[in-house]
Amino acid sequence: MPLHLNRGSLTSGLQSLLLGLIAGTGALTLTPLSAMEPLAQRIAHTDLDKSADSSSHGGAGTRINQQLLDRNTLGANLNFLIRGRMQPGGGIGHHFHNTCEEMLFILDGEAEFTVDGRTALIKGPAGAPSRMGHSHALFNPTAKPVEYLNFNVGAIKGHCGNFDLGDSRIGSPKDPIPVFISARLDGSLLKPVPGFHGGEGMVKYRRLFDSDVFLTNWAYVDHLVIPIGGSDGKHWHGGVEEVYYVVSGRGRVVVGDETAEIHTGDAVPVRLNEVHSFLSTGPADLELMIFGISAQKNVLDTQLGSPEQPTWLQVSPKKQK
Repeated sequence: MPLHLNRGSLTSGLQSLLLGLIAGTGALTLTPLSAMEPLAQRIAHTDLDKSADSSSHGGAGTRINQQLLDRNTLGANLNFLIRGRMQPGGGIGHHFHNTCEEMLFILDGEAEFTVDGRTALIKGPAGAPSRMGHSHALFNPTAKPVEYLNFNVGAIKGHCGNFDLGDSRIGSPKDPIPVFISARLDGSLLKPVPGFHGGEGMVKYRRLFDSDVFLTNWAYVDHLVIPIGGSDGKHWHGGVEEVYYVVSGRGRVVVGDETAEIHTGDAVPVRLNEVHSFLSTGPADLELMIFGISAQKNVLDTQLGSPEQPTWLQVSPKKQK
């Protein structure tokens, strides 16, 4: 099978290699061949009906999991994005991750979250990250399925071990207020932003978690709502790769010179230096979650328009300590 590389693919791959060498950690490597597929093939679509029930980390009952994206999707240290359905009485058992970080995020329903042995009932859409070296679990005590996401970023490319505690967390004491980091997709907390990245209309935006929450190069989790006919304008990142997950609505994504239709349950990966934009086509607003992974810790960048030349040194520190 012949391999066709365009300038954008080569630029992205070289950027990834150079950034990894500069960081001294090998955080990014050459862009995987699977990520060079046409845009329509790179976008993952949720279809849980094709997945079977399974158990997880010694948890109670069962859940259905569909892996939307894997470690080969990006050059960055994404391990996976899973779309899941926790059956009534099902759970993910109490466990540690010592070389990766993970966030369980409820899209619909409510569940008992445990982080570091403390448990609280949280109603979705909401989630809680578990940082590297900490423990977490999830249990559905209700009579309805819980729809959720599981996003995982490693400290080492392609590696994520776990240590199970053999604890389902059934009947564990509950705190009335969570004593761990969590956030909701709350429309009342979104801020109006006109011309977002040079786009059309007035979007609503909020950063749920920034890089200070994480120990890995996980950079942020954002919540973005684009009104019908509005857009997130053309922009690119020289030092950050992203995954856009469509929480609700329909729209159109443009990456480079390719365009694809998207709808609820789709996951769109965006690599280094790829110009991208999103348009809401209705009949309702386009609601997105955005997961960013940087090449270097606390080094983020956003450039408007299109890059005219490789710009792997054009990055701005988030902060100086």
